[in-house]
Amino acid sequence: MKLGIHFMNFTLAGDNTSLAAHIGDTARAAEEGGASQFTFMDHYFQMEAFAPATDPMLEGYTSLGYVAALTDKMRLGLLVTGVTYRYPGLLAKIVATLDVLSEGRAMLGIGAAWYEREHLALGVPYPAIAERFERLEETLQISRQMWSDNDGPFTGRHYQLAETICYPKPIQASPHIMIGGSGEKKTLKFVARYADSTNLFGMPAADLSAKLDVLKGHCDAEGRDYDSIEKTVIVNDDPFSDDFFPLMEQYKKLGIDMIVMRNQTDQPATWVRDLTAAIGPRLYDI
Repeated sequence: MKLGIHFMNFTLAGDNTSLAAHIGDTARAAEEGGASQFTFMDHYFQMEAFAPATDPMLEGYTSLGYVAALTDKMRLGLLVTGVTYRYPGLLAKIVATLDVLSEGRAMLGIGAAWYEREHLALGVPYPAIAERFERLEETLQISRQMWSDNDGPFTGRHYQLAETICYPKPIQASPHIMIGGSGEKKTLKFVARYADSTNLFGMPAADLSAKLDVLKGHCDAEGRDYDSIEKTVIVNDDPFSDDFFPLMEQYKKLGIDMIVMRNQTDQPATWVRDLTAAIGPRLYDI
């Protein structure tokens, strides 16, 4: 089983001048410890369920560009991009740029967005959920067209592009697409239709199995090979507890390919080194 590291806490030891060092040290520790993926959030305010909105939060794609220069192997992306935050043609260009500069390691992690407060605070339109899903599907279609050889127009309900020029092209034929979330009617259907991987929330194995059955049903309806989709789960479980590996073994039997762990300490590089030393070898062998 593979490991992803999700960097979500920017309230770290020291002041703002220490953030770059913390991020760089953590990314290098993750790669040295065998992690396959490194992600940030796509928020402008910290999530209130975790910490006050006024706590530090860096812009995600700028941060990924910095990490790309310091690493060589890990896939890099946001978990996940809010569809409302950037026009889709510009988003596809941003991800293509990250792919070129990381030498083929960019991922477009994307979802329908949810954090209303930061939208209203910064003047970003926040349409109803049904429209956000419509915009999500068009953004996926535009991104795939931008990365293809088709430079022609795109005409959708919400977005109209006169040209879809994107040069240089990504190094990958198409950057890896991950759709985050577990909604059964729309999100998992879009995974089956457009994505290379899904990211689900940690849950009991029986509940996770039910979600994967829904995804398989959508794959059957779309004519998609279910096994071609990478299944990832972001987990909150204590990796140092006795219950952790029995749950991971259940996940692996369900077909989970990667678990994503998120740091919540003020010394993230130390946390990553401790984590990968303690669970890495055993986890990678599951």
